[in-house]
Amino acid sequence: MRIIQIIDSLDAGGAERMAVNYANVLADEIQFSGLVSTRKEGILKEEINPNVSYLFLKKQQRLDFKALFRLRSFVVKNKVSYIHAHSTSFFLAFLLKITLPSVKLIWHLHYGGIEFMHTRKLFVLRLVLPFFNSIIAVNQKLKEWTEKEMHAKNVIYLPNFPLNTNQVSGNTILKGIQGKRIVSLANLREDKDHFLLLEVAKKVRASHQQWTFHLVGKDFEDDYSKKIKKRISKYNLENHVFVYGSRQDISAILAQADITVLTSKSEGLPVALLEYGLYKKAVVVTRVGEVPMIIQHGKNGFIVDSNQPDLFYQSLEELILSEILRTNFGNMLYDVIQADYTAENVMKKYLKWLKSS
Repeated sequence: MRIIQIIDSLDAGGAERMAVNYANVLADEIQFSGLVSTRKEGILKEEINPNVSYLFLKKQQRLDFKALFRLRSFVVKNKVSYIHAHSTSFFLAFLLKITLPSVKLIWHLHYGGIEFMHTRKLFVLRLVLPFFNSIIAVNQKLKEWTEKEMHAKNVIYLPNFPLNTNQVSGNTILKGIQGKRIVSLANLREDKDHFLLLEVAKKVRASHQQWTFHLVGKDFEDDYSKKIKKRISKYNLENHVFVYGSRQDISAILAQADITVLTSKSEGLPVALLEYGLYKKAVVVTRVGEVPMIIQHGKNGFIVDSNQPDLFYQSLEELILSEILRTNFGNMLYDVIQADYTAENVMKKYLKWLKSS
């Protein structure tokens, strides 16, 4: 098989990380594995396996024919048989199919909040999906939605999976006191609901002053980001909540974490949660997307409804007060990740599914 992944950017987001993960793992499994970034490069570029053939299209606009034909040349030159398009890159894959009917198209649907799907351009989706041979959904609800609302065929649910990033260089040193750090891996976007995190942080500061929060993820420096920073100031949390922006050395960061959290109000299958498990971290997370399929409350972590700061704080305090509980939760979550969410397991299903499609 000869497969390329297409993604709009290489910023540190969940869809972007999965595009890189697929390309990297497939490089050791198939004849040819490629990765194409259409609009923008980013921090994940340094994580690309040397055996992956990489192309940056420098796409400037929605209908950029120069970029399209650069992609076409790359596909023809490398005799690519499958185009695996992630998220919004599906439209470029569709245009390529028009010029090169022999290639097979896969769309990887990463959207977390299917409740917001009506706001997307469903007309365009319905127009182009008949040209796709296969669709991957990152959770069961998305699979059901795609089959019902888009009348799509050959849809499969494949979970996201983490990869160890120890080989990535970096020297991020978290602020605060060793042994009392809470980490959130989440880009500064509204669906990640950092305001819930700040409400919890205010409660933690009042009861456990030495504990600190560390927000790692892309800062878009937009209105949402500005509101977060204003709220930090308003709550006098400048010495308790620290914002780092994008970082590559996730393994080094998680090695310094004692508790990890996600406060999202919408998710698919968050890669951050899988990474928490891979590094044996205790978690408090919100009940969104596929998270309840991974976290069993009180067994391998704590899970609470979104927008419930009091309940979130109560669970977090249990972990703050018990190092033994943190260790047990981390080990139990690691076992779940190893059993069901490894690259090896997902790749077996993926390649078997493509061969039978």
